[in-house]
Amino acid sequence: MLGVRGSTPAPGADFVRYGGHTSCIGVSRSADEPPTLVLDAGTGLRGLSAHWSFRPFQGAILLSHLHWDHVQGIPFFVSGDQKDAKVRLFLPGQLGLTGEELMAQSMAPPAFPITPSGLLGDWSFEAIEPGVHTIEGYSVRAAEIRHKGGRTFGYRVSDGRVDVAYLPDHVAAGPITPAVEALVRGVDLLIHDAQFLEPERELADSYGHSTVDDAIELARRLEARRLMLFHHGPGRTDAQLDAIAEGVVASIPVDVAREGTVVEVVAW
Repeated sequence: MLGVRGSTPAPGADFVRYGGHTSCIGVSRSADEPPTLVLDAGTGLRGLSAHWSFRPFQGAILLSHLHWDHVQGIPFFVSGDQKDAKVRLFLPGQLGLTGEELMAQSMAPPAFPITPSGLLGDWSFEAIEPGVHTIEGYSVRAAEIRHKGGRTFGYRVSDGRVDVAYLPDHVAAGPITPAVEALVRGVDLLIHDAQFLEPERELADSYGHSTVDDAIELARRLEARRLMLFHHGPGRTDAQLDAIAEGVVASIPVDVAREGTVVEVVAW
């Protein structure tokens, strides 16, 4: 877990134990291997370079959508910004634009000093559609999910032994769509948006997110075997996240995502 926050980084003493970086998860087949598949590229992406001993990155980045908290780490990813790096970046296709054109909407002057083409190394930017893709040797199912402000994908990643579903920004309340069912049904681990609490329902609905209870209910209905609460609100302190963890009532294991942890996913 390289970054577990939503919306904006959360620095300061109240956010040390769970971490303040925004969404980013590295995926590898064993703890002895550096991640070659990365889910989202928030500010947590900066931490991936240490796992590569600051050598040139060779792998793929899979973006769920293009909101700032999911892309801000890209130009500050030291291992990716080297002449010998080879990075394939995948993102939801939309607006009839190429992947590089979509990235340049937030990464170009006057909003930023360089465009995506200014990154060192061999970068490709690929706009993809829903369906099953083979990326870095993993089977990756992409499906459109409900979230406000641009096309958003959830992903189901499988190495043939275990399946992980990643839905960091998602409106889980209401009817379950066939796309979400295909992503989540029976997964070994569901990593899901839990930015809000039930008393904050109006905000959750307004911003297109889920509550903790929404995530737990979705996991229950679709028989996920383990749930990781993710995309914590930037104002949610360590003490408040402790209280969420202590108050969870569920029939499956439920964890509260912490930056810096390694999560071993095993088949049941």
